[in-house]
Amino acid sequence: MNKTLYPLKFTPILKEKIWGGQKLRTLLNKESNLPNSGESWEITDVDDNTSIVSNGALKGKSLKDLLESFGSELIGIHNYRIFKNKFPLLIKFIDAKEALSIQLHPNDKLAAERHNSFGKTEMWYVMQADKDSKLIVGFNQNVDSEKYLKHLEDKTLPEILNFDTVKKGDTYFIEVGRLHAIGAGVMLAEIQQTSDVTYRVYDWDRVDDDGNERELHNDLAIDAIDFNMPDNFRVAYSKTENQLNQMVSCPYFTTSYLEVTTTLKKENNKDSFIIYICVEGSATITYNEHSENIKKGETILVPAAVEHYEINSKKATLLEVYV
Repeated sequence: MNKTLYPLKFTPILKEKIWGGQKLRTLLNKESNLPNSGESWEITDVDDNTSIVSNGALKGKSLKDLLESFGSELIGIHNYRIFKNKFPLLIKFIDAKEALSIQLHPNDKLAAERHNSFGKTEMWYVMQADKDSKLIVGFNQNVDSEKYLKHLEDKTLPEILNFDTVKKGDTYFIEVGRLHAIGAGVMLAEIQQTSDVTYRVYDWDRVDDDGNERELHNDLAIDAIDFNMPDNFRVAYSKTENQLNQMVSCPYFTTSYLEVTTTLKKENNKDSFIIYICVEGSATITYNEHSENIKKGETILVPAAVEHYEINSKKATLLEVYV
């Protein structure tokens, strides 16, 4: 047991986005002076956006520092063999005041060849949605590359895409190669591979303050789209209190829904770090003499070396994530 490590909190990194709003500040209490706060990067090791510890004896250390100092004690033996000093996940909150671009992400092979990066498999958990807000996920009909390119050229791409009206708790699995977009009025938690590689294919003909359109990546995207992907993006899951309800399990992460209304004694035998994302209420995570509160809009990382801990709450909804 490593007595140096304990449940870790990090300072969020807020991102200005052309489509962002103010819900991260007003609903999740994020400190931001940005006019359009689109994203809060909660735990990240993407290039120069590395998270900084905000609690305890390791306060001020970066996630990179922790990986170099603790290695497998932080992320697990198996994970450390694969990822070395690179944290494998990126955790975000996203607020879309306006619709995001229609986009997709390349798989590991393409991302490695083209960008020296991982691919970007991800999932969404809707935390709040304005009335009639929608997500775009996949196609609404059988589409091949020829049909797709014709609609893209005619600027009628949305006609062949699947629009889902969403509400709090709706969950989506976004595999690489799947077209998707977060619609206006949706705030969600996103769990993804550590990657910032996105191929934009359509941006609603938007321009910035200088009249410039954002860059599109259609030459790269056409080889990355999976036109034969099954319609399996909606995630069905149970909500039994005080036990894990698995939502998504894939080679890159496993996420479960956990509604806590008591004290849970937890044992980490997964050979992995465990991340808790609080999407409703508040809870306390206790390990030895360390006790950390986590409330809606906050994220905490329990290192792999922390084998036994407790979660206590009268009412909290958490997403539990490990690799």
